[in-house]
Order: sequence, then structure tokens, then C-alpha cells
Amino acid sequence: MGWRIVGRFPVEVPQAIIVVGPHTSNWDFLIGVLSRNVLGQDISFIGKDSLFKGPFGWLFRWLGGYPVDRSQSQGIVEVVVKLFRTHPRFFLSLSPEGTRKKAERLRSGFYHMAVGAGVPIIMVGMDFKRKELRFEPPLHPTGHIEADMRIIQQFFSTVTGKIPRYGVDAPK
Repeated sequence: MGWRIVGRFPVEVPQAIIVVGPHTSNWDFLIGVLSRNVLGQDISFIGKDSLFKGPFGWLFRWLGGYPVDRSQSQGIVEVVVKLFRTHPRFFLSLSPEGTRKKAERLRSGFYHMAVGAGVPIIMVGMDFKRKELRFEPPLHPTGHIEADMRIIQQFFSTVTGKIPRYGVDAPK
């Protein structure tokens, strides 16, 4: 499809939260699944529970998905932390915006998941303008959420999503 990988997947890391963005289109999922297969990595994902109902629910589970009830924000972090505790090699991919629409700021749930599980965050930029899947080295959360989130938001502000107007702005 003409995409290239910039940087590398850190195979030496046994567990991580992988934040992929900007998430602006349903195409992101397809590119992500295809890229995961090219990388040869077993990477799971979380998605809104409605995706896992109906005729395609089995497909999302087969692809490594875990449903989450987004109306119940309490408890998702704890569920994810348990997944890391029960799987010695586990990678969980999610969108830092939590939506395909324009987000004024990144959500912080993934950060709390990484801190709670004691795992690094791997930032992956899905740049449609350059047709690049851009990997950053693992970021180990310092516990200073504002400073760490500025670094993460700065990275994603340099990446052009499928629908550029929904992209992430540079931190203020």
C-alpha cells in the first residue's frame, strides 16, 4: 500500500501501552492491523463494546480486541492493569484521543494504565501525508503527568491523520 516504517518496534520490551494516532478515520484500524502483521507482533487493542456485538463481534475478538464500556470510565484502567499482570508478554494498542473526531487534548487513561501496570508507552504516529508508521523509543512515565503528556502531545502534533482537521494540536 506504499507505507513505510520509520524507527523500530522495541522487541526487547516485553510489555507496553502502544498509543497510535492521530485517530481520525476508520482506515486507521485497517492500517494498524496490517502493520501489526507486517511487524510480526501480537498486539491487542481495546475498543468500544458496541464493536464487539452483532455480526462482527467475533472478528474483533479474533483480531485481539478487548471490549470496553466507555460509559463506565471507572474501572477500565484497573481491567487493563490486570491484563498486564496476567500476560508476561503483552502489548495493548489504543488511541490517545479516544475518538475519531477532533480532540482538543489527549485523554489520560492510557497514561494511568501504563503507570498502574509499570510499563512504558510506545508512541506510534500514523502519518497519512508521508505514508509512514513512525515509532518513537519507549517513554517510561515519570509520574509527572503534565510534563509527560506535553511530550506525547508534541509528538502527535507532528503527524498528519487521514482527516487532517481532526489531528492533535501542539501543546500550549
